[in-house]
Amino acid sequence: MHDIDKGTLRRRQVAARTAMPDSIRNESGRLIRDHVLEMPQVTSAGTIAAYYSVGTEPDTRGLIFALWKRGSYVVLPVLLPDGDLDWASYEGPESLAPGPRGVLQPVEPVRGTGTVARADVVLVPALAVDVRGRRLGRGGGSYDRALARVGPQVPTIALLYDSELLPSVPAEEHDQAVRAVARPERGITWLPV
Repeated sequence: MHDIDKGTLRRRQVAARTAMPDSIRNESGRLIRDHVLEMPQVTSAGTIAAYYSVGTEPDTRGLIFALWKRGSYVVLPVLLPDGDLDWASYEGPESLAPGPRGVLQPVEPVRGTGTVARADVVLVPALAVDVRGRRLGRGGGSYDRALARVGPQVPTIALLYDSELLPSVPAEEHDQAVRAVARPERGITWLPV
């Protein structure tokens, strides 16, 4: 189980996102999109594992669409009953349908849980990340399982608001670190993982 520190921090981060004006959230999504699109690792990537933002997360819809239009092969997660993530290709906005918990996910055939291991770049949701790359997720463990399959050379990038790179985040043995964060004003920050 998660200790109280993780739960408290998670609640604090969710509350801060909820309090953020829509205009700031929308602008943040655009800025993050532009930073990520300009990354050499993303420009040269054949396959990009991404996620479709939900609720108050930094918006990824524009980023995913731009990557797809540019010719990148984009795969998005499909939540399995056991909480693990399978992956299927994004083929434009019409290729999505509501899945578990109302999250939009691809209707294309799933490619297997190991698909994320073959991605050149992995974009990851997070509520916060610390300066050592430790990530605070929503507590389901789905992304820790997926990130455990990703090789050490692959850029794993959490998309955050500017205030969400913290000095420290409580972590457990199974928690998987990310190698970089993308933030609206600060751009890309590589972390010493």
